[in-house]
Amino acid sequence: MFNEEQIAWANAIQKENMVTRLGITFVAGDPGTLAATMPVDHRTKQPMGLLHGGATAALAETLGSMGSAMLVDLDKKAVVGIELNANHLRSATSGIVTATGTLLHQGRTTHVWDIRVTNEAGELVAVCRLTNMVIDKRT
Repeated sequence: MFNEEQIAWANAIQKENMVTRLGITFVAGDPGTLAATMPVDHRTKQPMGLLHGGATAALAETLGSMGSAMLVDLDKKAVVGIELNANHLRSATSGIVTATGTLLHQGRTTHVWDIRVTNEAGELVAVCRLTNMVIDKRT
C-alpha cells in the first residue's frame, strides 16, 4: 500500500512537532499496512515508569492520520481525526513499540484504521481504532 518514497516523505515533513518530540518514526510495514515506531523512554512514560496511554494514543492517531493523508490529494483535501479508541492491554517500561495500521474502510469522506501496538517481543500492548474525516482543504 505504501512505498519507501511515501514513508520517507512522511518522516521528512515532521518538523519540531509532537511526532518528533515523542520520537515517532514511520517505517516499512507488511504489505497493505503502514507502521511507525516510538521509544519507551522519558518522553513517553508516565510517572510510574510505564508507557503513557496518551503517548500510545498519540502514536496510533499519528499513524492513522498520516496513512489517510497519504491516500488523498493534499492540495484539495485535509484529514482530521474524529474518533480514537484505545484499549491498553500490556504495559511497557523500555524499548521500542511499533504501531501497525490496517485500513478497514476507505470511503469518500471517512477512513477507519485498525492499529495494533506491539513491543519488541511482538506482544500486543494496545489495540486502537481511529476514524478520520476527509474534508475540503480551507483556502
